[in-house]
Amino acid sequence: MSHDLSRLGWDEFFASTYHPFDRPDSTPARVLRADRGVCTVLDASGVTRASLGGSVLLNAARDPALLPCAGDWVVLRHWPDRRTTVELVLPRRTCLIRRTSDKDSTGQVLAANMDTVAVVEPIHPEPDDARIERLLALAWESGAKPLLVLTKADTSGDPAALARQIGELAPGVPVIPVSVRRGLGVEQIRAYAGPGRTLALLGRSGAGKSTLVNALAGTPVMPVQQIREADGKGRHTTAYRNLVLLPEGGAVLDTPGIRGVGLLDTAEGLDRAFADVAALAARCRFDDCRHETEPGCAVALAVADGELPPRRLASWRKLRHEIEVESARQTARLAGVAGHRRRRS
Repeated sequence: MSHDLSRLGWDEFFASTYHPFDRPDSTPARVLRADRGVCTVLDASGVTRASLGGSVLLNAARDPALLPCAGDWVVLRHWPDRRTTVELVLPRRTCLIRRTSDKDSTGQVLAANMDTVAVVEPIHPEPDDARIERLLALAWESGAKPLLVLTKADTSGDPAALARQIGELAPGVPVIPVSVRRGLGVEQIRAYAGPGRTLALLGRSGAGKSTLVNALAGTPVMPVQQIREADGKGRHTTAYRNLVLLPEGGAVLDTPGIRGVGLLDTAEGLDRAFADVAALAARCRFDDCRHETEPGCAVALAVADGELPPRRLASWRKLRHEIEVESARQTARLAGVAGHRRRRS
């Protein structure tokens, strides 16, 4: 069976980056799932398993973020002995990356080459404002367009009003309440995963991501588990990142539920996620205003006047501090690596 890769997002951008590596024994392919040392990929001839080539492993040794990830486009090589290897990860158009828990401030790629990142947050038992803001900063930084999806909308008497209220946390971001049980909002979400487009889902375990994937696919392709009614939590249903092909074309990229997301180099994403704070900061008297006790601070004045909620400013300060700390750590790590190389030479 022949597959039209353009329905999965293959276009002139990826074709131009692939062209220098085109050869009779190679084909472009998209990664559906990446495991340790092996990937499930789709090329024009179908789905296959491919091990990682030496050049990929060498690049990953220098930077783990260069390992293939679900959503990546890669150069696939077919060997005479029927082996198949991933020889190169093509440049990513968009990339969803979070800070790992190690002290070196390295990054972990969660998804690649998605057009939209949907932050998925359940209405029941109660949306977490701080988590929404954090994930939206990550989504903005990816280069894709953010979307806020409020699942389990059937638990609210007025989901549209709740969406408008929570939408204040997401300036410039579409907010869609969804109930798979009632079919509410599913078709609106489907528009973000049409032919040639990829929608990535990001949220905690139990948020309803896998249930939404199954609704979009029209068949149970992802396992779903019951959650505790008391707090809306449950065990991780999806343990790996998985690109699910949709019948109409396009794809949905389901990610494991995450308890916490560390921000790495997301200063631009933070400004986009907190566009209201950024707009106020632009009116401050001093360009380097910290929005604390400086005279002429438009942000502090907005808080005093009730224009900006104090919780919103506190959340911005917390995330900004986290980014500054991680940026300093990353700079120190790179300086240490450079120093080590100079000593060796």
